[in-house]
Amino acid sequence: MTHLKSLKSSLAIALLALSTACASVNSQQETVVVEQNLALKAALSQQDDANKARFSSRNPEQTLDFFGIQPGMTVVEALPGGGWYSKILIPYLGENGQLIGVDYSQKLWPNFGFMTPERIEAKKTWVSTWTAQAQEWRGDDSASVAAFQFDEMPSSMAGTADAVLYIRALHNLVRFNEKGGFLSSALKDTYTVLKPGGIVGVVQHQAREDRTDEWADGNAGYIKKSFLVAQMQAAGFEFVGESNINENAKDQATVGDIVWRLPPGLNGSKDDAQKRAAMTAIGESHRMTLKFRKPL
Repeated sequence: MTHLKSLKSSLAIALLALSTACASVNSQQETVVVEQNLALKAALSQQDDANKARFSSRNPEQTLDFFGIQPGMTVVEALPGGGWYSKILIPYLGENGQLIGVDYSQKLWPNFGFMTPERIEAKKTWVSTWTAQAQEWRGDDSASVAAFQFDEMPSSMAGTADAVLYIRALHNLVRFNEKGGFLSSALKDTYTVLKPGGIVGVVQHQAREDRTDEWADGNAGYIKKSFLVAQMQAAGFEFVGESNINENAKDQATVGDIVWRLPPGLNGSKDDAQKRAAMTAIGESHRMTLKFRKPL
């Protein structure tokens, strides 16, 4: 009987210790989440008024949270352009993080009618010029920055990234894929640069599934979710899930519509007050927000 009481007492002590340890772990995890949330809010608060005005349409806080982007990560951002997301990511990733910008392949750019020979030539130095520009967006305790172009990824970057983000950057790869395999090669580089278990986050103008495939080929800016998921899975990625964060039911684009008719571009309506008002009332495009993973 005494032995049984001793055993029960030991078991109770062990359960108490386990409970205390679990509570401590949960508390630490909650603290980390709070700190991450504060870091992201701080990064967002640093943005200029023009960028903040688009938060309600682009939802950067909810989007980055859905993708699981955290301080200290190495994140690749496809087609960073003028740095709308880069300026958020650089302070948010922090001093232990890294942002790697990646531009389209140099072979893709001549397919754009607006690209002059001078602009095409300038793309040859994009890695150095973008990196220099991104350095100017850094502050104290900010992430380091680097860059590459698709088809020319340095071998030293293979397996180094925690996440790759395609924010409205896939439609041009799709529209020109038949001319140079640009989507295929970009997804191959994406797979290579990611660590096992690394995430691919996609925000992309979404074509309704009942629209024609001929129209939803990227030329109008829109592509179908079913097409994109199939392409990602064919490239070896696992589909993790989706969010309605960036959906806009008012955007019912169909054949003849281009995404650039909507804000902020308002192509075709800048001199037509009535049409401009109609496009402004729709708002920015209907966008899918998808999450994929490189298998472990």
